[in-house]
Amino acid sequence: MEKTLLIVKPDGIQKRIIGEIISRFEKRNLRISAIRMLRVDTELAHRLYDIHKGKPFFDELVDFITSGDVVAMVIEGDNVISLVRKMIGATDPMQAEPGTIRGDYALEIGRNTVHASDSQERAAYEIGLFFKEVPKV
Repeated sequence: MEKTLLIVKPDGIQKRIIGEIISRFEKRNLRISAIRMLRVDTELAHRLYDIHKGKPFFDELVDFITSGDVVAMVIEGDNVISLVRKMIGATDPMQAEPGTIRGDYALEIGRNTVHASDSQERAAYEIGLFFKEVPKV
């Protein structure tokens, strides 16, 4: 069984759609094994987005993720990484299909409502940033 990290970003918190987002995953029979609300500081943001360091949009990513509260959660299930990525939609909401989280709730690439890990290696790293210990299934 795979695990992945999903973060509801500050715009998702402001829109009050945390429950809707969680519900979408639960309806697909995925398990939320850990969840917490927090304010991401600059150090954590730099570690989360380290793969984008040096890119022109890096500072914008950091500024936005640190601008308000987020909800981080570990989601578990078979092939969960690819399934969650399909459910959230394309990074650019204008390219995201209707019915995806970004397609339904986001309007611009810089404020695209959610973040999700894109590989098993990245998921393990990102989960470790937000959760010291995740319960075993």
